Amino acid sequence: MAASTFWLPLHPTKWLSSALSLLLVSIMGKPVGLQGVQVTVCSQLGAPSNRGVFQDGDVIIGGLFSLHYIPSAVEQVYTRLPHYEPCCLIHYDFFSSCGLSLELQALKYMYAMAFAVEEVNQNSALLPGIKLGYHILDSCGRYPWALQSALSLVGGDRHNCNLTPVPLLIGGHASTTGVILSRILGPLSVPVISYLASCPCLSDRSNFPNFFRTIPSDIYQARTMAQLAIRLNWTWIGAVLANNDYGQMAIQVFQEEIKGKRVCLEFIETVHRETIVSDARRVALTIQSSTATVILIFCWYTDVQKIFVELAKRNVTGRQFLASEAWSTSDDLLQDITISKVASGVLGVAIRSSTIPGFENYLKKLSPSHYPNDDFLREFWEKEFGCSVVNASHNISTSSHVKKASLPPCSGIESINEVQHFFSDITQLRVAYNVYLAVYAAAHALHSLLSCPSGNIPPQNNLSSCSSPKHIRTVELLQHLNTVNLTTPQGEVLYFQGGDPPAKYDLVNWQNTPKGTLKLVVVGHVDGFDLHLNESAIQWSTGSNQVPDSVCSKSCPPGTWMADRKGEPVCCFDCFPCAEGEISNKTDSLQCEQCPSEFWSNAERIACIPRQLDFLSFNETLGITLTTAAVSGVTVTTAVFVVFLFYRQTPMVRANNSELSFLLLLSLKLCFLCSLVFIGRPSVWSCRFQQAAFGISFVLCVSCLLVKTIVVLAVFRSARPGAETLMKWFGPGQQRGSVCFFTCIQVIICVIWLSLSPPRPQSDLGFQGSKVTLECTMESVVGFSLVLGYIGLLACTCLLLAFLARKLPDNFNEAKLITFSMLIFCAVWVAFVPAYISSPGKYVVAVEVFAILASSYGLLLCIFAPKCFIILLRPEKNTKKHLMAR
Repeated sequence: MAASTFWLPLHPTKWLSSALSLLLVSIMGKPVGLQGVQVTVCSQLGAPSNRGVFQDGDVIIGGLFSLHYIPSAVEQVYTRLPHYEPCCLIHYDFFSSCGLSLELQALKYMYAMAFAVEEVNQNSALLPGIKLGYHILDSCGRYPWALQSALSLVGGDRHNCNLTPVPLLIGGHASTTGVILSRILGPLSVPVISYLASCPCLSDRSNFPNFFRTIPSDIYQARTMAQLAIRLNWTWIGAVLANNDYGQMAIQVFQEEIKGKRVCLEFIETVHRETIVSDARRVALTIQSSTATVILIFCWYTDVQKIFVELAKRNVTGRQFLASEAWSTSDDLLQDITISKVASGVLGVAIRSSTIPGFENYLKKLSPSHYPNDDFLREFWEKEFGCSVVNASHNISTSSHVKKASLPPCSGIESINEVQHFFSDITQLRVAYNVYLAVYAAAHALHSLLSCPSGNIPPQNNLSSCSSPKHIRTVELLQHLNTVNLTTPQGEVLYFQGGDPPAKYDLVNWQNTPKGTLKLVVVGHVDGFDLHLNESAIQWSTGSNQVPDSVCSKSCPPGTWMADRKGEPVCCFDCFPCAEGEISNKTDSLQCEQCPSEFWSNAERIACIPRQLDFLSFNETLGITLTTAAVSGVTVTTAVFVVFLFYRQTPMVRANNSELSFLLLLSLKLCFLCSLVFIGRPSVWSCRFQQAAFGISFVLCVSCLLVKTIVVLAVFRSARPGAETLMKWFGPGQQRGSVCFFTCIQVIICVIWLSLSPPRPQSDLGFQGSKVTLECTMESVVGFSLVLGYIGLLACTCLLLAFLARKLPDNFNEAKLITFSMLIFCAVWVAFVPAYISSPGKYVVAVEVFAILASSYGLLLCIFAPKCFIILLRPEKNTKKHLMAR
C-alpha cells in the first residue's frame, strides 16, 4: 500500500518521553516482559487521547486501526515543534467538536479482528482452555497518535493501569507507521503484525526483527506488473508514480524485471500529494500526447482520481491502465461515473481476496444494544440511521447535546441489513482477510508458546514452552511467531519468510455495468512467481476482446530481423528481410540464422528446406537445345558420310584421301554423340565415360586432320626431284598407323587417369542457392589437364603444319580448309578454359558441351561444306582436270 517517505516525525513531549522511558527500561536491563515497565508507562502517558474497544481474556492482543482520519491543515516547518490535531477523545462533549468522519473500511477491518478472536475462542484445538481477548485503539491515521496508542497498549491501561499489557500488536495501516512501531517496540521484542504495510524495507530483519505482515512486499506486485507487460507483449509503456518510496521503489523493481526483455518506458511522470492538481494536469497532457497506449500507475487512489478527471476533461480514452494494489480495488473510483469512460478496462494487481465464513452474519448481528461499550459502533449507527443511541450506563449519546436534541432516539429495530454499501459487502474481503490472518498467526504463536510438551518429548526448535498466560515473555513469543506455519479454516497456508507471507495476489479488471459505473471482476491470480490470467474474461479499454497493442515499432514477423534505430530505445526498431539462405522462424528475431549446407531458405525466409538437386537435364530448355544441336550434328555428319560414300569414286573424294575423310567423319560423329553423355543425371559410369569419350573422340578427329596435313605436305614435297621415296613413308598403311598411334596415346592417358582417380558424381554445395548441383567432380586435375593438353598439342601441331601448307599450288588445297577449321577449334577451346572455371553449377557442364559442339561443327563445316558444295552443286568442278589445274 502506498506510504509516504519514511521519516520519524517530531512528537509532543508527553508521548516522546514515554517512548524514551520504554527504551531506557529495556536498556537498563529490566525484565523483557512488559509487567516491569507498566507503572512507568502509565505515569508518563498522561491524559487519555483515544477511544477503544476492549474484550477481556486470559491473553490480550492489541489492535491498532485508523478509524478516523485527521487531515493535515497546517504545513509543518522545522522552526518550531509540529502541531497535530488531537484524536477524538472518549469524553463525549469534546467529541462533538472533533468533526471527524468514521472510516467504514477501517471499521470493517476492526470487526474482522474481533470476529477472528471469537472464532479462535470457539476452536477447541487452538489455545484450549485459554480465552483470547483484544484491546483495539484508534490511531486516527496519524503517526504520533499511532505511536501513542501503541505505547498505551504495550504499557497497559492509560487510566489506572489495571489492564494487562498486550504482548503482541496487530496494526500499522501504512508502511511508515510500521517502521515507527517496529523501531520503537523492537528493543522490547514486542511483535508487530501489520495487515497493510507493504514497503520492501520492512523485510530487513536486521532493522525490523519484530515486524511481521500478512500482505506481501510491494516488490512482488511490481514484478507481477512487469510479468503482465511481458506476457501481453506490451513493449512501449508510460509510467505515473507517486513521488515517495512506494512509487520510486515500484518503478525501480519494474525496470529491473523488464531489463533485457525489450520492454521500454516512454515516460515516467511523478506526482506529489501537495501539488496533485497541477501534477494531474501535467500527467494528463503527457498521456494524451504519448504514443504508448498502456499506462502503469503506482499512486494512491485519490491521486489517480484527479488524473482520471483531467483525462475525462480532455476526452482521452482508449488507454489501457495497469493498476497497483493501492487503487485497483478503490470503490470510490469504481462508482465515479464521471471517470468511468476513461477508467474502463483497467487491469490491476490487488490484495488477494478470500471468504470468511460466518463473518457476514457477524456483521449483520452488530447492534449498539448488544455492544453498549462500543463507541465506534454507536457512532456508525447514528450516522447511518440518523437516530441517537442512548448509552444506558451514562444516559447520554455519543453525539453532542445539540445534535442529540435534533436526532430522534433509535427504536432498536434498526439493522445493518438495511445498509447498502461496502461495509456490509463481504464479496471482496481483502484487507479484512489480512487482519483475519494476522489474528490466526498470533493465536498459533501463542498456542505454540503456551503448550507444554507431553512426557519426555523435548521442545521443538529449541524454544521454551509451557509459559503462563499471565507471564508471557515477548522475546519468546517473537521466536514462536517466526516459526508459525498454519492452515486457516479456509485452507489458507500461512508462514513467514523473514516476516513476509507467501506472495499472493488477485488480478482484477474494471468492467462496465448497465448503470454506467464499473464493477470489479477477478480475472486471474498470482501465487509466488506463477501468474495465471484468463485473458478471455478481460474487458479491455478498447472495448474489444483482443489484447491492445502498445509498441513503439510493430513486431518483426518471421522471415525478418530487428535492427535497432540509432539513438532510440531498443523497443524502437526497423524490420529487414533475411538474406537468401538465412531464416528467422520466430517473431522479433534479433538476427537471422544460416541454413545448413544441404538446405536453403524458402521464399518466406521462415524455414530451411532441402536444396533441390540440380543438373543439366534433358527436360529443361538448355538441355533440349544442346541435345538438339548434338543430334543435328550427328545427322549432318551422317548425311555428309552418305554423300561421300555415294560419290567415293569422284575426283573430289579420291583427291582428299577418302579413307581419312571417312575416318574423320566417323570421329566427328563420335564427338557429337559424346556430348550427349554430359547431359542427364551424373552417375559413376557416366562421369568416367564422358571424359574418356570426349578425349578419345577429339584426339581421333585431330589425328585424322594432322595426318591429312602431313600427307598434303608430303605430296607436294615428293613432286620435287629426288623426293620420290618420300611418299613411301606416308602410304595408306602408315596413315592408318599414325592415326592409331596418336589415338592410343590418349587412350593410355585416359586409362591411367580413370584407374587412379576417376571423376565421380558429387553435390556441389559451394554455390549458394536454393539448388544443389550434382556434377562430376575432377578428383585429379592433372589427369583432366593431360587429356586437354594432349588434344591441344595435336591441334596446335596440325594448325602449324596446315598454316605452312596453305599456299601450296593447287586449285583445291585442303590445307587451307584445315587451317580455318583448326583456328576455330583452337579459339573455341582457348575460350573454354576461363568460361569453364567461372561458370556456376550445371552451367559448367553446359560450357563443356557447347565447346564440344562448337568445335565439332567448326571442323565439320570448314572441311566438308566446300567439298559437298562442289559435289552436289558444282559437279562440273568435280573433275581431275579441274583439280589438277594450277
